[in-house]
Amino acid sequence: MNKKLFALLIALMTLSLLGIIFVQGYWISNSYKAKDDQFTFHIQQILTATSREIQLREVDYYYDIYDGYIESVGEPDNVSMSELIYKISDEKSDETYIFSDGILQEDYKLSSSFLDTEIDSIQFKKLTNRRITTKIGSGLDGTNKPQTTMKSFTRLKDYERSQFEKAFSNISAKTPIHKRVSGRDIEELISNELKARNLNSKFEYAVYSNKLATKVRSKEFDLDPETTYSVPLFVNKDMNASYQLYVNFSEKEKVVLNSIIGMAMLSLTFTAVIILAYASALSQIFKQRQISQIKTDFINNMTHEFKTPIATINLALDALKNPKVKNDNEFLGRYLGMIREENRRMHAQVENVLRISKLEKNEIDVPKERVKLHEIIDDAITHVSLIVEDRGGYINTHFDAQKSSVLGNELHLTNVIVNILDNAIKYTEGVPKIDVYTENAKNSIIMKVSDQGMGMSNAVQKRIFEKFYREHTGDIHNVKGHGLGLAYVKRILDDHDAQIYVESEKDKGSAFIIKLHLIS
Repeated sequence: MNKKLFALLIALMTLSLLGIIFVQGYWISNSYKAKDDQFTFHIQQILTATSREIQLREVDYYYDIYDGYIESVGEPDNVSMSELIYKISDEKSDETYIFSDGILQEDYKLSSSFLDTEIDSIQFKKLTNRRITTKIGSGLDGTNKPQTTMKSFTRLKDYERSQFEKAFSNISAKTPIHKRVSGRDIEELISNELKARNLNSKFEYAVYSNKLATKVRSKEFDLDPETTYSVPLFVNKDMNASYQLYVNFSEKEKVVLNSIIGMAMLSLTFTAVIILAYASALSQIFKQRQISQIKTDFINNMTHEFKTPIATINLALDALKNPKVKNDNEFLGRYLGMIREENRRMHAQVENVLRISKLEKNEIDVPKERVKLHEIIDDAITHVSLIVEDRGGYINTHFDAQKSSVLGNELHLTNVIVNILDNAIKYTEGVPKIDVYTENAKNSIIMKVSDQGMGMSNAVQKRIFEKFYREHTGDIHNVKGHGLGLAYVKRILDDHDAQIYVESEKDKGSAFIIKLHLIS
């Protein structure tokens, strides 16, 4: 895929994901605000209903007292009557009906003690609806006389109650607030209203008079502007109120969050899954691109490394055709040795590839037995000693470990050490100088292979045990190899329950440290 197109696709995918995250955040924010507004609306309804109920309860209580008391009072101070009179005539029967509908208004001056107020006396009106029906018909002597009179008297309680409320609103305003409403009433009314609206929240309350606190309040009330709501109490006929009921819902935020937490968590979970899937897909894409590049490098390296031995073998075979060489045993042996050595190199490369493939599929058999690590190290050194000597270098051993018996596979452990030594030789530009150390640490033996070669950066150290990985140093073929040796080393040591570490500094050499378990 074109690099620019790939970068564009990644950018679009990233922007889309950021858009999804933004939309989810915007939705959650709006949901929270909507629920907060809904909570505020419900609380305002609750407080309005509470205020109205408190005022109605007070009026009902005193009106019931007044209603019972007014029936037993004596003569009124003043009586007035407003009356409507109209008649209906029936010519056929020669009868006339006279209807009288009036309101009898009786004024009383009552003691205020029965209302528990601090006023000496109170003026009240007792209202009665009086209805009289008179029938006038022809008598025996031919004169018209009233024959039937029907009367009815009814208390006008609705109208009387309205008059009472108007009068009482002025009277009650002079009564102390703690005698008009109790904290228990406020708690009961608010709790019932909350329950009716399926709201579950703790609250604290207080009644204020002209912005000053009164005795009617809960112990833990705190006037917090963010969570406190207010409503006027005992509104009079002029829509004025000297008292305010403040209610603090300290759990407001918790209630609002709980109302959206389910959908919000579900939304966040789905978004997190999308993010993880995107990150995983992006990681896999980059990893596949990297593997593709590494495999391309591997094929190039393998082609180069097979090309050189094949060319050498062809040259050696052409030389053997020369009659002079056929008769010269020294030259014949030299060319045959070259053919054998190059063939061995190609065979070793093929074996490494096959060995790694089998290890990945868990098809390789690694039987273990008791072996001496020191003996395996000595054997591995003999495999590379000629190469080291040819370059004028050395491999020194420092066996300080008193015990070296481990449970392992002799062949594979030998290959492990050979690979490490081979790397130390290949990645040394000058004379190879290698030291091998061993020491015991509790129930383990630690082997350290130290060189004075090119060394590695920290970034390279983190990846050297990856399959096909090789450090690029400008010319990809300046060091022969295909990035499989150390991957094989790591896989075999994992199978032996062993550990391998690397310590290195650029241009100052490297040290590979292997830790294996001892057996008694």
